[in-house]
Amino acid sequence: MKKFAGRVAVVTGAGSGMGRAISLELAGRGCNIALVDINQEGLEESARRVSDLGQQASCHVVDVSNKEQLQALPEAVLARHKAVHILVNNAGVSVGKPFLEQSVEDLEWITGINYWGVLYGCKFFLPHLLAQDEAHIVNLSSSAGLTGMSSQSSYAATKFAVRGFSESLYVELAGTNVGITCVHPGAVATNILNSSRMDAGDKEKMKKGFEKIAMAPEKAALLIVNSIEKERFKLVFCVESRMFEFVRRFSPVGILKMMRVFQKRKSRQS
Repeated sequence: MKKFAGRVAVVTGAGSGMGRAISLELAGRGCNIALVDINQEGLEESARRVSDLGQQASCHVVDVSNKEQLQALPEAVLARHKAVHILVNNAGVSVGKPFLEQSVEDLEWITGINYWGVLYGCKFFLPHLLAQDEAHIVNLSSSAGLTGMSSQSSYAATKFAVRGFSESLYVELAGTNVGITCVHPGAVATNILNSSRMDAGDKEKMKKGFEKIAMAPEKAALLIVNSIEKERFKLVFCVESRMFEFVRRFSPVGILKMMRVFQKRKSRQS
């Protein structure tokens, strides 16, 4: 996109973390923001910060896994902002358990938010994006969308799905006014671990690890918004994501064998 001033961006998961940071980065460049989250309090704080930057903000309490709520969202956004130019499908959750320990409800929960939320967002907003002179979609995948990981089977499944869907949509949108970016971040300092479904002890260990390597959400947001401006399709950032991408390029199975070595070592220690 060549222009941000006066545009309207819809950002899901905008009540905190990377969604809030992306919203503020876009607002800082002149965008008005439709903030989407299930957390009313978080939305109101994000809206206040967008307003402090001199831009219009609207709050939409929506569960992205709910088809009816997502289907009604474009009309609500258009009623408030009259147009939509950018869609950022950022909302996401995690399940950190071995596959056999994940319940069917866990699988339905993570798939509904991480995968169906992206599909619904694109399905219901794309006709309105195509009506603009220029528009852009951002879909959040993950480092787990680059390689399989232990205790991340359902998370990886949804993020691989987002990657495959985004690649197909990128091809389909050739010759249109709509660009698309698929983002593969690694550890970013967000609230995803707080809402994740996993053993409390494992969660605390992961939090400590995240604190050591996690990228600030503001830096992640800058990279993402720059990719919108440059019409860049694939964005990989954070050390672990870049490493996975590099190793998998030269040895697609080798990286999985490396993961298996770590898993065997972990199993012996437990």
